[in-house]
Amino acid sequence: MNSTAKRHVEVFTAGCPACDDTVALVSQLACPSCEVEVLDMHQPDGAARASGYGIRRVPSVVIDGKLAACCSGQGPDKATLQAAGLGQS
Repeated sequence: MNSTAKRHVEVFTAGCPACDDTVALVSQLACPSCEVEVLDMHQPDGAARASGYGIRRVPSVVIDGKLAACCSGQGPDKATLQAAGLGQS
């Protein structure tokens, strides 16, 4: 990745405690070159963007346009998010 480029991280939530935990985890792991955007599935824009990624459950995390592997199964976890590039310049 270009060292001047920002890593775009999208967190899809619905205001639940698990979603809040994921937002906190992503915020904790994010590096200075990470641009984190939290999207509410109750809002039309959030739901439409989630649909474009094939997201069917929350919380879900998309890093640089790719749904993190952890989010297609049990849910986000630290190791899988870091393996996907979160927290790396």
